[in-house]
Amino acid sequence: MNTHTVALVGLGANLGDAVATLRHAFQHLDAMPHTRLLRTSRLYRTPAWGRTDQPDFINAVAMLDTALTARELLDAMLDIEHAAGRDRDTGDRWGPRTLDLDLLLFGNQSIDEPGLHVPHPHLHERSFALAPLVEIAPDAMIPGIGPARAALASIDTSQLKLVG
Repeated sequence: MNTHTVALVGLGANLGDAVATLRHAFQHLDAMPHTRLLRTSRLYRTPAWGRTDQPDFINAVAMLDTALTARELLDAMLDIEHAAGRDRDTGDRWGPRTLDLDLLLFGNQSIDEPGLHVPHPHLHERSFALAPLVEIAPDAMIPGIGPARAALASIDTSQLKLVG
């Protein structure tokens, strides 16, 4: 059996009832085999990143304890996205989406494989991922970057708004 790893997963959505979609996704993450949902951040409303001509996103981060490998976890996350109506093959990479799940951190590992890059390559640049991550994992370290808290302190967070 695999050892357990703490993984941090970024969630985002901006189509349909995005708040309900993220709450439902938390349940699906908790239901994955050999995985337990430890903690979730509050929900944040943020302007779209990359392509700005689309609705605001609702973003959050989930902390998981998992015995899955990083690849197995990613595959299970992609299944959850697909069940929520996301089609990564036909959708615009920076466009609107029903659900986006990103593996932000997997323990303290650095992974660079086709389709699997951990830590997430843009994590240290994105307030919509860093703020909820630091909320639930204030001492998180980003391999190759340093403390997540320091990365967050170095970027603009003025457009983040708590939901509810």
